Amino acid sequence: MFSHNYYNKNLKEFARELRTESVSKAEKRIWKAILSKKQLDGCRFLRQRPIDNFIVDFFCPELALIIEIDGNSHFHKPEYDFYRQEKLKALGFEIIRFTEGEVIQNLGAVYVQLTHIVYCLKEQKF
Repeated sequence: MFSHNYYNKNLKEFARELRTESVSKAEKRIWKAILSKKQLDGCRFLRQRPIDNFIVDFFCPELALIIEIDGNSHFHKPEYDFYRQEKLKALGFEIIRFTEGEVIQNLGAVYVQLTHIVYCLKEQKF
């Protein structure tokens, strides 16, 4: 059922809907400004990627790095977010989270942090 970084083809259509219909302002901003342009040491990111039984906001296959942008909905379900994060970590993924506010109000700091994380993960893997 799962292959290629635990890709779940059964969630493909739902992921496509999320990419096109319910993208947050913060997700659009980080995608257009940083992730879609391979600005992080040439790494390719995918949006709304189905992994295992979850859909993650952004995913870099090369580094097994997941980036999550937490909006208001995340404040009401911390237990589920913790469960989800632990499941993904157990599969071997690194996860970094930013709030929508961080992305919208301080994209420069988000970029610096992501650059550092990508550098460190590349050093570990290669």
